[in-house]
Amino acid sequence: MAETAQPRLATHPGGSGRPNVLTSYDPRTGEIVGNYAVMGSSEINRIVRAARSAEKWWAELGFSARKRWLLDWKHSIAKRAGELTEILSEETGKPAADAAIEVMHAVESLDWAARNATRVLDRRKLGSTWLTRNQHASVGYLPLGVVGVLGPWNNPVFTPMGSIAYAMAAGNAVVFKPDELTTGVGVWLADSWNKLAPNQPVLQVVTGDHATTAALCRAKVDKIAYAGSDAGSREVITLCAQTLTPVVVERNGKGTMVVHVDAKLDEAAEAAVFGAMANAGQNSTGIQRAYVANSVYDRFLELVIDQARRLRPGADKRASYGPMILESQVDVVRKQVRDALARGGRAVVGGMDSIRDPYIEPIVLAEVPEESLAITGEGIGPLLIVNRVANMDEAAQRINAVGNGVAVSVFTRDVHGIESFAEQLRVGVVTINSSTTYAGIPALPFGGVGEYGQGHHHGDQGLREFSRTLAIARKRYRAPVNLSTFDRHPRHLRTAKAIFRMRHGRLS
Repeated sequence: MAETAQPRLATHPGGSGRPNVLTSYDPRTGEIVGNYAVMGSSEINRIVRAARSAEKWWAELGFSARKRWLLDWKHSIAKRAGELTEILSEETGKPAADAAIEVMHAVESLDWAARNATRVLDRRKLGSTWLTRNQHASVGYLPLGVVGVLGPWNNPVFTPMGSIAYAMAAGNAVVFKPDELTTGVGVWLADSWNKLAPNQPVLQVVTGDHATTAALCRAKVDKIAYAGSDAGSREVITLCAQTLTPVVVERNGKGTMVVHVDAKLDEAAEAAVFGAMANAGQNSTGIQRAYVANSVYDRFLELVIDQARRLRPGADKRASYGPMILESQVDVVRKQVRDALARGGRAVVGGMDSIRDPYIEPIVLAEVPEESLAITGEGIGPLLIVNRVANMDEAAQRINAVGNGVAVSVFTRDVHGIESFAEQLRVGVVTINSSTTYAGIPALPFGGVGEYGQGHHHGDQGLREFSRTLAIARKRYRAPVNLSTFDRHPRHLRTAKAIFRMRHGRLS
């Protein structure tokens, strides 16, 4: 395993003392991945102005023309997917297969958004009541204008595409700020659009550090879409509040699994280990902890232990997963494991010795107290907690008590009766007999509950997230019973009251 020869991220100062060059490194080898400009406020504002100009052209094209452009862009990305996969793998250390899967999911999201924007957002007729039957009512969804997208480092292609594609399909221009650690994928995506439409900067990338992010938040774009850490989301919300810029937020943190007494334990164990360990446990759609019915707990834990012990991180093609992308996250996992063990949790696979920066071998902890940092904190890292519960009600209570309303995966053979259980949970998504697969369904809206997230990505809601509603009511003819005048005829009011009593004054 190669030692990291350089810091994961470096900035080089210019003459003014502020960094003007951002250099990132492959976390597996320490080799330089790329050098990028650190853009300041003046450049950000210039790019936003260009986006506003391009958005006028883009919005006026209409749904059909935008669909053709977006499908052409999708085709271009798919043809050159190998290039994007290679950059993604270099910047994150993901195995090539995992990087390829991420790119495929991103392209599917783009395809769905392009093909469904007309159905979801185009103007449609609405019904009226007998009192307003002379009115023609309709609703449609118009672009916001310019959307700023702040991408994460853990899935730097798939996650931001859930905002970029849906915002563009809705008619917006996008200014994309990728995370400092994964700037190259953002540059590649913007370049791929620029090759298609060189004179229409509907998608642009801005590169830089924390100050660049702050500058974009202050640039008075029409909405910011953020995906990342808890602390980062709070900071972005605070910055955007200064200009009253609305924000849609997807915060880090993995979900939970519930294993019922009648579950297929081998399938549940496989899904739990994959959900916890894939991408070195850095998927926001993954599994942080499993609550298992007491009668099947021991057998489930045995299956999990057997599967987890087969995994091995590394930089070679046979590795199960790669390194931790964010260097500081290694210490977060170390603190969580130390705290869980100090509070009485048991390490059944790995432990403190599993943490060898930048890699963390699989760690499975059992019987971890609910107040431990490993449960209450952001779940990022190849760490799975397996706790026993007496029944489904106790599982629901524990999930709701933690409050990070991400997603819950329930394993049971009673697929019809599970809906009432799902409705008890304060989460955004519930899956049955699968863990992370739901993220690959572009039509399925994804959003958190409470502090976990604001707004939605994907699905119809994801398209409307980047639109403004315009309702129109048009008078078609003079109403035979006109109540909207001070000069109303008494007979009209008597007629209206009689109809009202017939419609609503008796039990139906």
